[in-house]
Amino acid sequence: MKIAWIGGLDRNEEAFAEVARAAGHEIEFHTGRVGGRGTDNLRRTIERADYVVLVTAVNSHGAVDVARRAAKEFRRPLVLKHTCGLSRFRALCSELARAA
Repeated sequence: MKIAWIGGLDRNEEAFAEVARAAGHEIEFHTGRVGGRGTDNLRRTIERADYVVLVTAVNSHGAVDVARRAAKEFRRPLVLKHTCGLSRFRALCSELARAA
């Protein structure tokens, strides 16, 4: 399953990617920045995904709004997390693996 991860800290990407790979998933990151071409890139990231994780603590209201609308438009399941650390993400990946 391909997961779109919207928001969060760039420095944690490799750790989250390892967790996703270990569970049999692929992950694509987007910072949540919507200035310039960011909105188009965010929409394309969600369109390519099977599942969307949106971290709200580090995203602007605009990014959250764009992501929610795109997920609805492309019919992608969306989970909103205020924050999401590695252990919570590991549990989410396990749930997705069982559901798939």
